[in-house]
Parts: sequence; structure tokens; C-alpha cells
Amino acid sequence: MTKRYCRYSVLLILLLSGACSPASDRAAPSAPSPGEPRTGIGAKAPPAPAPPPLPSSEPAAPAERRVTMAAVGDVLIHRTIYEDARTQRSYDFHPFFEAVRPHLEGADVTFANQESITGGTALGLSDYPAFNSPFEAADALRDAGVDIVSMANNHTLDRGEQAVRQAIRHWKRLGVEYAGASENEADRKRLRIVERNGLKLAFVAWTYGTNGIPRPPGKPYLVHLLEQERAFQQEIAEAKKQADAVVVSLHFGTEYIRLPSEQQRKWARLAAAAGADVILGHHPHVLQPPEWIDNGNGGRALVTYSLGNFLAAQKRPDPYVRIGGILKAELRKPSGASGGKAAVVVGGVRFLPTYVRFRAWRGYRVIPLSRASEAELPGVRGIREEIASHMRRWLPELLVD
Repeated sequence: MTKRYCRYSVLLILLLSGACSPASDRAAPSAPSPGEPRTGIGAKAPPAPAPPPLPSSEPAAPAERRVTMAAVGDVLIHRTIYEDARTQRSYDFHPFFEAVRPHLEGADVTFANQESITGGTALGLSDYPAFNSPFEAADALRDAGVDIVSMANNHTLDRGEQAVRQAIRHWKRLGVEYAGASENEADRKRLRIVERNGLKLAFVAWTYGTNGIPRPPGKPYLVHLLEQERAFQQEIAEAKKQADAVVVSLHFGTEYIRLPSEQQRKWARLAAAAGADVILGHHPHVLQPPEWIDNGNGGRALVTYSLGNFLAAQKRPDPYVRIGGILKAELRKPSGASGGKAAVVVGGVRFLPTYVRFRAWRGYRVIPLSRASEAELPGVRGIREEIASHMRRWLPELLVD
């Protein structure tokens, strides 16, 4: 059952039973103000067709536990994007994700890299080089199916400590988990675990830096930096003790370069050796291909060095900064397995390339690349074939939709 239909079922049960407090793993959206467009469950737009189920490399055993996971790359809200979302009284980003919502909602757990801090309008919205985005961008991601975000990136401290705290408070209100940033020492020590279908997935996130902006004295917890290799591996290993699988988000690499650097490979190998099952890379703003990494313990980890831009207002180098994607994978724990780094098996990996559609910096929409027309993206057929070949570079079995 998808997350969307699950929410509908819960709502129906509550209406029939007269209950007043829904038991849901996602916070209910607040009612819109008069004159404000309705969003979320009450949205007027009809739901798009559900995507095909994730494939599995092996038949399921009766007692086998499985979790499907989806992940997207950079959500970077430039000024033209939030101006395009502006309504008479607020901002509405929901239409931006409508075409890909079924793919996000269809997974048990969906991850996004929220690169621009969502500190809200009270702090003043801003663009490159110091971003601050509306709360409503976070609202739309939650309503599209996102369960957890990374806040660790080079723009985390763009608008200072207050913006980080404001963003964290809003993610909490939405019921969306966050990783890579913390509001205090206790929050820094808290392991981010999302549990689905009896499997516990731990999420940890780091960034290479913050564009030279230092963390406030005595507050290193505000953003998690890639610093000491030993501490990095210890945190992953500890997470693996408390969860069935560990998903690591790393903000690293070189912008606009389509293949990973040796530094990216080094941190990915360290993560895999420490117990990571899935490694999600961000920052280059273009797609870098996935591969399997031997974890040195008889198993392997899936790494995607960069998932590219999911939503951003960049045009150069065209078209690659406008092409991102949704990585999908299945995490399986065989019947009777318990503990150990090899207990969870990652399989059923596939990739849906996406395209940021806009014209004259208006009309932003994230769509499957297969729906881009020749008129808006000349040579789109060849581009699709090249992207599929690029993403299969080290993972020839990858299913590209």
C-alpha cells in the first residue's frame, strides 16, 4: 500500500469512528487560509497513474521483510522558483512535483537533499549565494511523499543559526525526519531512524564544508561536517548496531563534473567498510553513475555519487543541470536473519531520470525525462539514451525508466 492510499484509509477510518487524533506516520497538513489554494489530500489535481512496483532480484520468502526506498538529489530554491510559486497570500510549490509524486509516494521511505535552507519568509527570502527558502517548499515535499531530508550541505549556514533552527522546527511540525543538522548536543547524538515493515533504516548525513562560513563557537552540532575519518566510521558503525540498515548522505565532489573524484570514492569506501548499505551523493548538480562497493565483510553497498538537481534554476552546463532522477531500491532482510552487516540485502535497483521544465524562468515543473518534448529539449531521444548509458557505466544491470 502506498503512503498516499494509507493516509486516505486512515482518514476514512477516523471519519467512521469519530476519532479526533489520527494515528499516522506523517503529520496532517493544516487547513488553508481563505483564498489560499488547497493542497495535500484535498488537492484538486487528480492523482497521476501509479508507477510500476519496484522489481525484485529474487522471489520473496514468506517471512522476509522488505522496504522500498526512493531518493532524489538537490532541491535548490532559486529566486525565480519561489517567485514562480508565489500566490496572492503565500507560496504554492505543490504543482512543481505533481508529475513525479506517484514515484515518491510509491516508496515506503523517500529521501530528498534539501540544499537551500527552509528558514521561512520571516527571515527574508534570498537567493544565491546565501539561500533562504519558504516553509511552503518543505510543505510540498512532505505532501509529495518525502519522509526524510538531509540538511547537510555547503549552504546550511547561509543565513546563520536562526535559519537552521527555524528549518528544523518546521520539519518537526511536518513530521518529516531530518539528518545532517541538529539543534543541540542531544539532537546531535539522536540516531535518525525511520521504521517501515519491521525494518529500521538509520539515516546519517555530512557535508564537506559550508562555503567558508564557520559554525558558531561551541555549536558544532548545527551542521555535520566531514572531518575525522575515524569519527565518521564510528558513527556509521554505531548506527548499524541499532538499525537493520544504514543510509549515508554525503555532500561532496566537484560541481558540474559528471564522474566522481578520488575523494568521493575514498569517503564512499570508508562508509561501506563501516557498515553503510546505501550511500547517496550530492553537490555536483549533475548525475554521476552508481556502483557497488565491496564492504570488506562479504557484502556490498550501493553508492550513487551524485543524484543531480531535482529542482533548481540552473541552465549551464545545459542540459545536465536540469536532469536529475529518482533512485529506487529495495532493502530485504531474509527470514531468520538478525544483526550483522550482511543481514540486509540491497537489490531491485532502478532509476527514473527527471527533467526540470521551465521557460523564461517561469512554469517550473519536475517531470520524468521521458515526458520532455523535442521542442523544449532538442535531441531529447539521444539525451535519454546517453543518460541511461551514463548511469549504467558501472552498474550495467541498472533498470532505467
